[in-house]
Amino acid sequence: MSRLLKIYIGILVLLIATIITINVNAPKPINWTPTYDTKDKIPMGLYIFDQEMPNVLKGSKINKMTVTPYEYFESQFDYDTLVENYKVKGTFLSVSEFNYIDKESTKELFYFASRGNTIFLSMKTFPEDLLDSLKVDYRSDFVLSDSVYNWLANPKSGKKKYSMIEGMGNNYFSKIDTLNTTVLGYQGTLKGDKQVNFIKVPYKSGYFYLHTQPNAFTNIHLLKAKQHEYAEQVLSYIPKKDAIFWFIKNQNGELVSNSMMRFVLSQPPLKSAWYLFLCGAVIFMIFNAKRKQRIVPIIKPLNNTTIDFAKTIGNLYLQEGDHDNIIEKKIIYFLEKIRIDYLLETNKLDDVFIKKLQQKSGKEMVDIERAVYLINQHRKGYHNSIESDLLEINTAIEKIIN
Repeated sequence: MSRLLKIYIGILVLLIATIITINVNAPKPINWTPTYDTKDKIPMGLYIFDQEMPNVLKGSKINKMTVTPYEYFESQFDYDTLVENYKVKGTFLSVSEFNYIDKESTKELFYFASRGNTIFLSMKTFPEDLLDSLKVDYRSDFVLSDSVYNWLANPKSGKKKYSMIEGMGNNYFSKIDTLNTTVLGYQGTLKGDKQVNFIKVPYKSGYFYLHTQPNAFTNIHLLKAKQHEYAEQVLSYIPKKDAIFWFIKNQNGELVSNSMMRFVLSQPPLKSAWYLFLCGAVIFMIFNAKRKQRIVPIIKPLNNTTIDFAKTIGNLYLQEGDHDNIIEKKIIYFLEKIRIDYLLETNKLDDVFIKKLQQKSGKEMVDIERAVYLINQHRKGYHNSIESDLLEINTAIEKIIN
């Protein structure tokens, strides 16, 4: 290992140790994410609510549902008889930031209520099918401020108003069926402005309780002075000693990761150290690969032996003294080049041919006439050519094609 690489690794280890130390000793920032998770102790979690449920709903058996209402309640049907005998009796409870109840489960909740049971939903948005069936509508134009309060409509609950700004939503019920719907609570200001945020709607033999401020059940508000009273008053509408079916599956709308790295990635110091280690490992591999790369061999291109071959053949003819053969091949090559380069017919080498070739090639008329004359003379002659004849005709042709 080179000295430079050792220095680099030492600096990287020191940097990782420094970052981990700083992150461990730094105060952990408050996480205001509205998870509504029963295991979260952050301000917008439901850990306190989960712990206090047995005390608030005394005598009620609390069943936590980790499957959808459709899956859970469908499993309670007795299909051995011709009539479905619903085994489940009690109150369905859901407290979440937004609606995470699917359409099939919504249908199941209506059937559950029709059997004389209670549906209690505290969330900022509700299933559209549910609102349409109950003739309820809601809006989201409430202006948040430090003077917004929640209170119950029943005078027996007292006249106290509770300010719960953290996590408060701006939804309220803008339209209800006044003949069947009972208003149970409001949100508004001390000046008299108010909107309906808690209602009771009958459905066949059961009831739906809809509440738009689930933040009232979060850790921060249950721990604030007297604010837990509001949550207790809202929950007091749930029938006593009813079995509670609390829907907690993916309550915050997020899927829990099954990755082996989930704990490391959930802790900011460990997460920073892990990503820094990965970056360092990549940089190390890049530098290491660069230093140890094998030498790329130089492959010489194949030599072009065409010219050498032509010279060899030419020397062979020359040594044999076959000048006529060499001259004839030279003439054939010359005329072929004229046909290809200038698109001229070479069947008849006369004055017309000479004039056209001079116009297209731009060569001297004297040189063209000399070359044509020698070619015609060679073709008319019947004696053996000598070396001087070969040199003369080659010189004349080279002046035109070069």
